[in-house]
Amino acid sequence: MHLAYPAVLAALLFCTGLYGVLARRNAILVLMSVELMLNAVNLNLVAFDVWLRDALHSGQALTLFTIAIAAAEIGIGLAIVLAVHRNRGSSDVDRLRDTAETDAAESLPGDEDDTTGTEDQATAPAGKAKKAEATA
Repeated sequence: MHLAYPAVLAALLFCTGLYGVLARRNAILVLMSVELMLNAVNLNLVAFDVWLRDALHSGQALTLFTIAIAAAEIGIGLAIVLAVHRNRGSSDVDRLRDTAETDAAESLPGDEDDTTGTEDQATAPAGKAKKAEATA
């Protein structure tokens, strides 16, 4: 078997997957592109294993390990995408800059939290006193 045929096919698969990761906005399509890239690596591992005539078949063993990692990755990745889609209503990768939900009403520009805890209500600034009254 010539090594060039599976190597060229693996290169095409990997480039297609790389384009999908870089150009797509939908998180599920990005995960599918990552799987395409992993399959290209698997094809190279098996092709080089056959070409080198390895007695231990280490390329095939690494391929099985890669398949197991890919299955775990897609399971966890889809769970994260579904959780984000339920919370945000979209699985668009460009919209997901951070996963923390911040409340603009609670974080005022001049209002810092007291980390030492040594101030009492009489010496606290007016903003903190109003916040303490609102929470009490």
